[in-house]
Amino acid sequence: MIRVLLADDQTLVREAFAMLVESAKDMEVVGQAGTGRAAVALTRSERADLVLMDLRMPDLDGIEATRLIAADEDLTGVRVLVLTTYDTDEYVVEALRAGASGFLVKDTRPAELLDAIRTVAAGDALLSPGPTARLIAGFLRSHTAPPSEGGPENLSEREREVLALVARGLNNTEIGETLQLSPLTAKTHVSRIMGKLGVRDRAQLVIVAYESGLVTPGSAER
Repeated sequence: MIRVLLADDQTLVREAFAMLVESAKDMEVVGQAGTGRAAVALTRSERADLVLMDLRMPDLDGIEATRLIAADEDLTGVRVLVLTTYDTDEYVVEALRAGASGFLVKDTRPAELLDAIRTVAAGDALLSPGPTARLIAGFLRSHTAPPSEGGPENLSEREREVLALVARGLNNTEIGETLQLSPLTAKTHVSRIMGKLGVRDRAQLVIVAYESGLVTPGSAER
């Protein structure tokens, strides 16, 4: 069972999501939080697998709550899936930087939401080569970020190729097909890249790829 925590300051929204999640045979709601601080506390006490996190909440916003969850060594396996609207692009990127594994807009269809929860809970990032790439690239192009300690310059040429494909939103099978590798070999490359760069998932790999200039908006959409 996927243990889901719902964090949103609107009670009706939480209840609607709770009904949807509980309708899935492989999921259960283990808690509901109306503030960021409550979300962090419940994640710790209820041992949630995934937090469905609203970005705009009182007390502590979703970005800071995500950062606290991602930084807690006792919560290493917890994934955060951010809920937002298209008019909050800047906040989405900051949430991904903070450790979120992906994002969804609040008008996502029910079946897509359940699939997204399964995807992120399984350890994959919810990233698509179209809207997500444009969103991240557009924001990073106009905001200077401090360079990371270990950037793509420390990767091998093959690893840089794999990272560029991750930034385009390709999964392990697609990366393998593109580079004529097995999906397992592609997965191994991705894992090694995450280890070298000190990031926890593919979402943060995308951020690194854009911040370093390894990929650009045009190259990511091709």
